[in-house]
Amino acid sequence: MTIPRLLVVDDDVELRQMLTQFLRQNGCIALPASNEAEIRKHLAAGRIDLILLDVMLGDESGVEICARLRLEQSVPIIMISALSADSDRMAGYSVGADDYIAKPFNTELLLARIRAVLARARRTSSLAHRRKMATFSFSGWVYDSKRDEVISPEGFQVSLSRRETMLLQALLANARIPLTRQEIAVALDVTGEGEKTSDAEGRAIDVLVGRLRAKIEKDPKAPDMLRTERGVGYVFAVDVVTEDDG
Repeated sequence: MTIPRLLVVDDDVELRQMLTQFLRQNGCIALPASNEAEIRKHLAAGRIDLILLDVMLGDESGVEICARLRLEQSVPIIMISALSADSDRMAGYSVGADDYIAKPFNTELLLARIRAVLARARRTSSLAHRRKMATFSFSGWVYDSKRDEVISPEGFQVSLSRRETMLLQALLANARIPLTRQEIAVALDVTGEGEKTSDAEGRAIDVLVGRLRAKIEKDPKAPDMLRTERGVGYVFAVDVVTEDDG
């Protein structure tokens, strides 16, 4: 797996040095920056997988920097701030921040949040790439996204509902990656508002998974493909081969 390259942006020298050292000790490449000019210098120089961006950078505003970066960059951004009010958090999210962490924070929690944002970014990239593919093959099955057809190993077309098809697409795009119920709910949400999943919505995901299993598994009660991942959610536990329409 590629070592993540992170940009730590803070005008507090001690905090910046502490964070870069901590991240390097935990398997990351951590690069320091203190203002927008240095951010752009790093972005122009090479790959950056995530930016830790302080909200208050002397005379510069991290929120305004985030807004400008979002006009031209899709790199994940986690904002860090001593301001913890809901209005401050919403200001960060409204300009495109992927997460917002209030100071003081536990570094282990920060590392967990970084890993979560990086994982979401990888899955989004995978989904964007795979959505360009025309056919998906898995365990003898074929899903033709252009015709929206699911063909069984025996050559029969299997009818799926719209929600079942969306679930299958999310699973195919993230084969062998455990997905939480919340991540699945977000993938199925066409409004873009599915940030949190209620207990009722979680149970609805379970029901939907059960319906899809009934249509594609030989034994839905002992599934080979769409498996339960204890403590996480579900995982599509088989390899998926994709082909484009060329």
